[in-house]
Amino acid sequence: MIDHRQAFLDEARELLVELESALLELDQSRNDPEIVARAFRALHTIKGSGAMFGFEDISGFAHHLESAFDQLRKGQLTVTADLINLSLGAADQIKKMLDAATGQGAADTSRSEAILTELRFLRGAPDAERPPSPAPTETAPALGRGPVRDWRIRFRPAPGALLNGTNPLRLLGELRELGELRVHVDTAAIPSLSEMDPERCYLAWDLVLATGAEPAAIRDVFIFVENDCELSIQPADPAAPVRPAPRAAASEVRRPAAGASTSSIRVSADKLDQLVNLVGELVTVQARLGAVAARREDPEVRAVSEEIDRLTSSLRENSMSIRMLPLRATFERFRRLVHDLGAELHKHVELTVEGADTELDKTVIDQLNDPLVHLIRNSMDHGIETPEARLAAGKPATATVHLAAQHSGANVLIRVSDDGRGLDVEAVRARAIEQGLIQAGAQLSEAEIVSLILAPGFSTAREVTDVSGRGVGMDVVRRNVEALRGSLEVASKPGAGVTVTLRLPLTLAIIDGLLVRVGEDYFVLPLANSLECVELTGQDIDAAHGNHLANVRGQLVPYIRLREYFRMEGERPEREQVMVVETDQGRYGFAVDQVLGDHQTVIKNLGRLYRNVHVVSGATILGDGTVALILDPQRVVSEAMQIQGKGAAQRHEAGLPAKDARNQITAERQPI
Repeated sequence: MIDHRQAFLDEARELLVELESALLELDQSRNDPEIVARAFRALHTIKGSGAMFGFEDISGFAHHLESAFDQLRKGQLTVTADLINLSLGAADQIKKMLDAATGQGAADTSRSEAILTELRFLRGAPDAERPPSPAPTETAPALGRGPVRDWRIRFRPAPGALLNGTNPLRLLGELRELGELRVHVDTAAIPSLSEMDPERCYLAWDLVLATGAEPAAIRDVFIFVENDCELSIQPADPAAPVRPAPRAAASEVRRPAAGASTSSIRVSADKLDQLVNLVGELVTVQARLGAVAARREDPEVRAVSEEIDRLTSSLRENSMSIRMLPLRATFERFRRLVHDLGAELHKHVELTVEGADTELDKTVIDQLNDPLVHLIRNSMDHGIETPEARLAAGKPATATVHLAAQHSGANVLIRVSDDGRGLDVEAVRARAIEQGLIQAGAQLSEAEIVSLILAPGFSTAREVTDVSGRGVGMDVVRRNVEALRGSLEVASKPGAGVTVTLRLPLTLAIIDGLLVRVGEDYFVLPLANSLECVELTGQDIDAAHGNHLANVRGQLVPYIRLREYFRMEGERPEREQVMVVETDQGRYGFAVDQVLGDHQTVIKNLGRLYRNVHVVSGATILGDGTVALILDPQRVVSEAMQIQGKGAAQRHEAGLPAKDARNQITAERQPI
């Protein structure tokens, strides 16, 4: 039961996100019955699951909200701004009740009562207390707009229903709310007292319900037990006496097939992390086995190695796919943020979403919330104008904040953009000079000036507000994104808004890489960024007149010689190989001694000593125990361009002693 209660808490929080999203969409489209139905289903599930697992306070509170949205579905109530705002407040209260159930604070019961009192007023019921439920012999009014019909219902719970928290009497109570209910209890399955198990359910019910509700509304009452019981709902002859209904035909009985499994299960993130770690170690061991098989001329050992390699690859792909989740839930959470900030700042802002089905590793998603919150707050506080200013500038009074996501090779691009005033480049430059970030006479491009907003402590706001202006927002975003081995770019158009692009890796655990060698050291380039490999001879070098340019089918591609970049000792070979990769700056090459081939790369952190080395995103262990550094091509190219611009005098300080890093990782590596 503890596991079931935890599952309810997790599901309820997801349902609240869906509820908030539906409410905010309903505020824009108040006559859309599908949106009303979405909110109703979320509340219905919270109510039913809460009652099933002992959260009576949450179930009772959600029941009143569900009733209001049931009236909306039937056209008995009108969607108003007051109802939407009250429902959003009720969703917040349910969150607090969920937190209280897990020992995180306490929910204010007086707040719950205040919400329900106002809700009853909006529903047209001025009385402060809910009328008592009718007794079993009483007749309740039939609900619904259709003609009243009699429905014969056969309901036999599963023997273990009580153990799962099912209360059959509560279900009968919900049926009475739909209309007049006549009940016959089938006691034929009750054994003798000596054989009775008090935790098993031996009863069945034959019911006749007179209601104007649709059959789907009747079936909704049994939504949480339908797959674990015998259930038949059939039209009845109104003139027929109430008597036990015959057992439903096989096609009418809904019960789980023997040995059938559920379509999905909930697994804790810790278990998934442990699985991926084990798969990562297995990949490393398989690489060692492959190296042993290659050295031995034993066909049987090689065949076993190849088969294990195939199985390991499949296991790796499946384990990684389990951790991949769509960004939709993350994006939808921000509708409420935009709604509340708009009211606080007196601005009309609409959130639009694109690419919400793009999948990303759960570990990355979990760390995205804070950066995105900062970006949205900055857009709404600094970037978006007041409705009056927008109208004066020829813009619509309602502004737009746009969230978009798309795959780009082994990365996901997440863009946060607005249609506000854009960045004032001169104001940014003046503020940077004032804060001592640049010299007054510094010659900077517009892109370099824009990038100054990412500097620690930078802010153009003169006053601290509850929304932004404390000088920590964009710096926090940059540091959090870099901690995820990602990068951040800012683009601005005066009068047209700002776009911030986050480039994030699909996963932080395992990647497909290309293994290369430079001297005695090994490096891994992400395969998703690699385009092709070309040979670089002495004649090619002479033809370039000392410039690092490779001729790739008639096109000159600049390249970086890793031996020089990392200040590695030794002479380069006569023939080098250049791996051409795709970066934001275009196509660049990396000159290496040898390209060894594809490599499934288990990413290991470098440790705190190398936390400021941005060009290396991690390390991996090869089959023979050697450590290979995983390069970030984007960062290497960006830093190489900066070094070239600053001159050769600073090249020495910016380099990374690869062998020292390799030795440090080897010393810290735990035995497999």
